[in-house]
Amino acid sequence: MKLSFSCPSLRLPLLAGLLGFGLGAPVAFAAGGTVRLVVEPTFAGERLSLDRPLVRQGLPGVTVSRLDLLMSGLALKKVDGTWLESADWFALISVGKGLLQADADGVTAEKFTAIRFNVGLPADVDHGDPNRWEPGHALHPAQNGLHWGWLGGYVFTALEGHCGDDGYSYHLAGAGCLRQVELPVDFQGGGPVTIRVGLDVSQWLGDLDMVAAGLSTHSREGDALANRLADRTVSAFSVNGVATDVFHSLAPALAEAVPAGTTPFALQVTERFPKPVLPKDNPLTEEGVALGRRLFEDVRLSRVQTQSCASCHQEAHGFADAQAVAIGAEGQMGRRNAMPLVNLAWRSGFFWDGRAATLREQVLMPVQDAHEMNASLDLLVSRLRDDQTYRAQFKSAFGGGDISPDMIAKALEQYLLTLVAQDSKFDRALRKLTKLSPSEARGLQLFVTEHDPVRGLRGADCFHCHGGMLFTDDGFHNNGLSMKSGDTGRMGVTGNPADLGKFKTPSLRNIALAAPYMHDGRFATLEEVVDHYSSGVQRSETLDPNLAKHPAAGLQLTADEKADLVAFLKTLTDEPLTATREVTFAQP
Repeated sequence: MKLSFSCPSLRLPLLAGLLGFGLGAPVAFAAGGTVRLVVEPTFAGERLSLDRPLVRQGLPGVTVSRLDLLMSGLALKKVDGTWLESADWFALISVGKGLLQADADGVTAEKFTAIRFNVGLPADVDHGDPNRWEPGHALHPAQNGLHWGWLGGYVFTALEGHCGDDGYSYHLAGAGCLRQVELPVDFQGGGPVTIRVGLDVSQWLGDLDMVAAGLSTHSREGDALANRLADRTVSAFSVNGVATDVFHSLAPALAEAVPAGTTPFALQVTERFPKPVLPKDNPLTEEGVALGRRLFEDVRLSRVQTQSCASCHQEAHGFADAQAVAIGAEGQMGRRNAMPLVNLAWRSGFFWDGRAATLREQVLMPVQDAHEMNASLDLLVSRLRDDQTYRAQFKSAFGGGDISPDMIAKALEQYLLTLVAQDSKFDRALRKLTKLSPSEARGLQLFVTEHDPVRGLRGADCFHCHGGMLFTDDGFHNNGLSMKSGDTGRMGVTGNPADLGKFKTPSLRNIALAAPYMHDGRFATLEEVVDHYSSGVQRSETLDPNLAKHPAAGLQLTADEKADLVAFLKTLTDEPLTATREVTFAQP
């Protein structure tokens, strides 16, 4: 639920406001920001899993089956010591329902040094009419299941589970159990901010003799156990981290499906991106992602043990390589350029011609390709089975079973799905952490503007194929390249003459690192690419309509316009993602 501070509410900038509406208008970044609290429940430092015995924490007979809280009164502490207080902020945190975050909009552009909130509700709200709240609101009784109708109030904290053969039910309610939590945290308002807040259940249960203290609370006046547990609420919260963005909530949905004994991988995807569709039969886990990365970097995946997946997909080159066409493990010359591997959760139809329908299908094809790694799957499985550490990793990641091609593909799929490019200079400008230079801003304007001389619009018209926050439409297009080497592109897969010369639209994220360009690596620089679209497009029957509509002479961009466009394209580099990391498993 999003609720506003008392200052004017301001929305996060949307790409629609930048790229596509009011074409030709000046580009501007919206002001204001959102603060999102993301609650991360744990027990003694480990992720809390409902209904699982807390064996590793020394409580083998104890489980937690429910943890729900009602929060109110969010406030942010300014540098001068005063507080920016929300007008009507309420939040329901429910581990079982996967409700682990709450937003507040309209945060002013200034520094803050602490956050404050109540666990519980003020008396007028607690004893007010519960039926006034809209469906979906944190205080709607059907949403939270925490309203004690016959007592005229809410349960503020519901902590339930089992202690051996007995159950326990700790319900904290009423003015005596209302507690205020204040946490120090430094952040800049005015843009999107996510504050990760830890909630440690061991602060309630860790040293509590539950049988002696009692297995239930009644939150009536004089209930010493309820007051004792309420006091412990304050120390249960801590700040785990701060990020200058807001992210989709993905972990709760995955947590229910992960193999026993594994830990869900906390994939962070900005809400400026569409919500990704992740494989339900292969949920991301810490163990699976680590295994996938090891496989990705291991040269044993090639027949002669000289080349790994990472050999052709290097961070420093935007997870591509610096070759015009890929070169195989035994020096074989490939046909096409190695495609960058980022933001694959939103892709379909893999490779330049789309011959692989899914990522899981794609990952094993280079291993078997005679022009690339040239290994059989039987050979690969045999090598991995001979490695004791691999056997242990596969068992840890997938809960048992023999190593198989399907397991290998799933592990690689998990790792590759974590390669999300979302933190470039362009993204930071959207979040008001930096500004585009005048040249970069002019390049962005060219990028998103139609070229339509009849209507007085002069632009580079890039956004039709490279629009949206992913900077690709994920389609196949003939972009006016002259035919070379008889490569028919998508037509080679579909057999449809209408697909002649069509190739996959690559994302432009990290494009400045991914030279050379096009499916055959024919252009060495971004400047050459811009020249092609300005005046080098070759006309044919299958030329994309958004290029064929331009004048026969092309866009005829000026030298300054070309420079501005290249300057903008360079702002799409995600430095954190593409920083070179140590390759640990490169040797056989």
